Amino acid sequence: MDRRDTVVDFGGEGPPIVLLHGLMGRARTWWPVAQWLKPYGHVVALDAAGHGRAAKTGPWHTERFVDDVLDTIRWLDEGPAIVIGHSMGGLHAWGAAATAPELVRAVVSEDMAPDQVGKSVDEWRSYFDSWPVPFESLAHVRAFFGDLGDYFTECVVEREDGFHLAADLENLYEIAGEWGVRDYWSIVDKVGCPLLVVEGGRGSMPPGQQAEVAARAVDGRHVEVPGAHHVVHLAAPRAYRGAVEAFLSEVLSR
Repeated sequence: MDRRDTVVDFGGEGPPIVLLHGLMGRARTWWPVAQWLKPYGHVVALDAAGHGRAAKTGPWHTERFVDDVLDTIRWLDEGPAIVIGHSMGGLHAWGAAATAPELVRAVVSEDMAPDQVGKSVDEWRSYFDSWPVPFESLAHVRAFFGDLGDYFTECVVEREDGFHLAADLENLYEIAGEWGVRDYWSIVDKVGCPLLVVEGGRGSMPPGQQAEVAARAVDGRHVEVPGAHHVVHLAAPRAYRGAVEAFLSEVLSR
């Protein structure tokens, strides 16, 4: 697939800022964040494999996703990027910085932990199976997901019988399944660029790990947002924006 089919260009001028969504998301879910990021650089977002307009074929291992991120930065050809990732995207941002440090200027990871070994995707299956898919309308999507309704309207596609998730759940289970059998501390320990870790106080990650990620980084900092759920940038947009803008101002002044 042409790289232009998997990248959403939100505009802006300056250093590249690459946004990576979480599992089940897609590039366009970043639109609200991209609007205030544009004064800091050229903002783009990437559809990860299995999501949005990207290929729905494996392999689904983390290294494949990291390679896609690095290929995107090379394709932009604008110098080292600031990579901002939510959940799964945060893992891929760590991987990009660890694998090709010359291509990554700084990283922001949002509510992702490197060690979820033992966690089973079977816990998710019953939850996802309870969703009323197909949804009857986009209003139905918004009503069902509440404060995440606008986010999930970007994650569905219309078919003859209603709105379905754009991603194939079986692919998502396989992607997340890897997280339950391996940890990523070895990747974290190779991140040498400035790193901001934003954690939701009511997030879904094992406690303590995100603070440790920042502590183990060469130049890391950790911000916990009390009361925020897993999607911190939507649950507490002002707190998230304040933390990220302060970090970017520092990074870009160097």
